[in-house]
Amino acid sequence: MREVLLAKSHALQRWGVEDSVELYGIRTWGAGFFDVSEDGDVVICPHGTRGPRIPLPEIIAGLHERGYDMPVLLRVENILSSRIAHIHESFRKAIRTLGYKGEYRGVFPIKVNQQQQVVDQIAQFGSRYHHGLEAGSKAELIAAVALMRDPDACIICNGYKDEEFIDLALQAQRLGFNIFLVLEMPGELDMVLERAAALGIRPNVGVRSKLSVKAGGHWTDSGGERSTFGLSPSQIVDVVDTLKSRQMLDCFRLLHYHLGSQISNIRDIRTGVMEAARLYSGLVEEGAPMGYLDLGGGLAVDYDGSHTNYVFSRNYNLDEYCADVVETIMSILDEKDIPHPHIITESGRATVAYCSVLLFNILDVNVVEEARLPETLPDDAPEAVRNLQEALAGISLRNLQESYNDAVYYRDEVRRMFSTGAVSLRQRTLAERFFWAILMRIAKEKGKLKNVPRDLEDIDVNLADIYYGNFSVFQSLPDSWAIDQLFPIMPVHRLGEFPSRQGIISDITCDSDGRIDHFIDPQGMKPMLDLHPLREGEEYYLGVFLVGAYQETLGDLHNLMGDTNVVSIRAADDGSYEYVREIRGDSVSDVLSYAEYEPRRIIENLRSAAERAVREGRISPSERFAVMQAFEDGLRGYTYFER
Repeated sequence: MREVLLAKSHALQRWGVEDSVELYGIRTWGAGFFDVSEDGDVVICPHGTRGPRIPLPEIIAGLHERGYDMPVLLRVENILSSRIAHIHESFRKAIRTLGYKGEYRGVFPIKVNQQQQVVDQIAQFGSRYHHGLEAGSKAELIAAVALMRDPDACIICNGYKDEEFIDLALQAQRLGFNIFLVLEMPGELDMVLERAAALGIRPNVGVRSKLSVKAGGHWTDSGGERSTFGLSPSQIVDVVDTLKSRQMLDCFRLLHYHLGSQISNIRDIRTGVMEAARLYSGLVEEGAPMGYLDLGGGLAVDYDGSHTNYVFSRNYNLDEYCADVVETIMSILDEKDIPHPHIITESGRATVAYCSVLLFNILDVNVVEEARLPETLPDDAPEAVRNLQEALAGISLRNLQESYNDAVYYRDEVRRMFSTGAVSLRQRTLAERFFWAILMRIAKEKGKLKNVPRDLEDIDVNLADIYYGNFSVFQSLPDSWAIDQLFPIMPVHRLGEFPSRQGIISDITCDSDGRIDHFIDPQGMKPMLDLHPLREGEEYYLGVFLVGAYQETLGDLHNLMGDTNVVSIRAADDGSYEYVREIRGDSVSDVLSYAEYEPRRIIENLRSAAERAVREGRISPSERFAVMQAFEDGLRGYTYFER
């Protein structure tokens, strides 16, 4: 194993809070919103590095006092407000410094986090910056119109649109909202114009362009000429011609594109802006008034803190992003003296990722420990077991690979013999103990090698502890399962102590995929997380950070594990804070109803079964009462482990 396996007493003497800060990288990925206190607790810094510091264990204690069990999704409203302000202020700085003549109008895509509390706060706080919303469905559009407070903010309508969607957008425009219907497919224009004529409204038309640029990462297919949505340059020219023929070219107001989410390389962003600005310039030359250039999403979050173009990082900061966008647009449009448009970005991930933390407790741990081996083998020990004993005794730095090969061979031989009945259960168990003892000895010695053989690289992973967390990967961290998304994960307390164990995290679903075995690391990722041993009678809490984007929306009911408790806090400048919003997680009854079970019928069926058991003499009437009480309490209970 790594250097942590130095003499523990020596490590414990040297280990301190700053070592944990470096180990978990909290100051590199936390963007100033998270840090570690002198007491070894993770603290939330709602206003950044200069504001108050709120210990997460203190918040957890307050949640328990209010009757909330883990897991809990904690939202920090100040962080969401800070992110909106930071994005706008960075663009304002670039616009002011470079002499740009247009304005910046941020837009939040509701699909990134559709929860009412989140969207409502964005609309409320964002009104001071004219921060708008993006809707990709009728439901999202209705929510956007209902929550929008600022008539100058943009509402961008993307996605496939039927007549009802278009009518809703046009009616909202009639109410005074700054609505843009973005054409995603060529056939949508005729429908928009037809419904606009029927309602007597001149629509604000935008077009999504298929740029030739493709960005790297998981969402590369969102861009490029073969992307699902968007119009090619020739199709955009057809839109211009159609609008001209109907004397409606003045309705063409916006050009939109989307290269994909989490664009980690600033070069891809700059190349996309350059191509879009050329298209915008051409549309103005065609006579379209335009006025808005929508760059879509893509502003990345540095999940691992490496500041690289790795898929879960980014090689730029927000100020660089804003300056590159503004300067690129200016440099192209100024060539032909074209007025600078208002710049729109649909930065969803970068807006909401930081504001949410998933908190959960560890229920148990499965530890690979030094096996108790007999000094002498039983007389009936198979030859393969004796060979394993000899392999263990003969391990040296020079023969680690050979010892590993022998261990695997003889272990497999014993397993084969067991399957044919030639080896007993106790004999197989003894062989397994020797095998794991060999692996543990090799793991300790291989750190002394300059070049570790490939077969030995993953031995540490095989020896890792399994920490069982009170949560569901599928419900709360679906991207971790689906696309191997990396999130910062760390203990939220005991950070002044040496983390002497290395482990992976399993959830409480009965699925082997319900585990996390890839963690952030400055070099990309690592297969184990440094953790502390559990203490008798004490809870051990972990936090998964930067989970505000997509995770709540994409979660599913695997094993009928429902939504977690959700609690929002808001901090004051003096460090005090209040629990401002609380949503109880799904009960067992709730999730059963989602799967089309009827809780009332379930109770009736259980009551019938209990009464039948009374008639058959299996239970007494008083025991029937206890049985029914247990099931009724279970239906009302949390779907996760309760204290």
